[in-house]
Amino acid sequence: MIEDIGGCIDYDEAGAGPTVVLVPGSCSTGAAWRPVMARWKNSFRVVTTSLLGYGGTQERRSVADADMAHEAEALEAVIRRAGCPVHLVGHSFGGLSAVAVALRGRVPLLSLTVAEAPAPEILRHMGEYRHYLAFRTMSDAYSRAYQAGDNAAIEQMIDFYGGAGTFAGWPQRVRDYASQTTPANLLDWASAYGFDLTPGLLATIRIPTLVLWGEASHPAAKRANQLLGQFMPNAKVAQIAGASHFMIATHAADVAGMIAQHVASVEDRAEAAI
Repeated sequence: MIEDIGGCIDYDEAGAGPTVVLVPGSCSTGAAWRPVMARWKNSFRVVTTSLLGYGGTQERRSVADADMAHEAEALEAVIRRAGCPVHLVGHSFGGLSAVAVALRGRVPLLSLTVAEAPAPEILRHMGEYRHYLAFRTMSDAYSRAYQAGDNAAIEQMIDFYGGAGTFAGWPQRVRDYASQTTPANLLDWASAYGFDLTPGLLATIRIPTLVLWGEASHPAAKRANQLLGQFMPNAKVAQIAGASHFMIATHAADVAGMIAQHVASVEDRAEAAI
């Protein structure tokens, strides 16, 4: 645990080798990465954390101030605690938060991996309103349902990403945690819509980047991530066959392999340059 001026932040590490910081998505903690980590067999020094409002990481946003900078600051504290340049990897909202860290340029990053970030604002800037409205319609309806007293309203968001029946298929404890953390997730969406991503901004991220999405993911999520990969000048993209949004659990071997290959290629280039 990091005792930061803005509140506690989850921090854990294991293994040895190149340092990889894994950032989970909404409604989860660093434990979400365990299926991926298991494939690496301690070949990396892996640092895990949780986003604001999840696990032991204290919320520091409010309805009036959901600026993405708050999320980035917490992740920067994690990277500083790691004590060296890192390979930053984020899934879902963790991926969008990782993009924010890369844009701020305040901590040393060796590479970036973004696994299906919710990036509606790049869709809006590119005039892809059908896909933008798919995000907006879902998040607005889900928010209204929750405000009206539907404590399981987050099912709408989960099924948008994973397909009908995804939420119902989760273990009860996982469904309960998602429902309990709905207020944090609603702040996540406020942060995402307030994060004014443009092609020009993305073009300033020059570190080696890997952008992933699932073959079976929602078309809006796929398109947003295609655009992220298009506008970051040193980005490679990959589609994970058969996967949807929750790929780090359902297709952990594929995700682990792609991240490991990306990290190894960056490490190899750095070693060759010495």
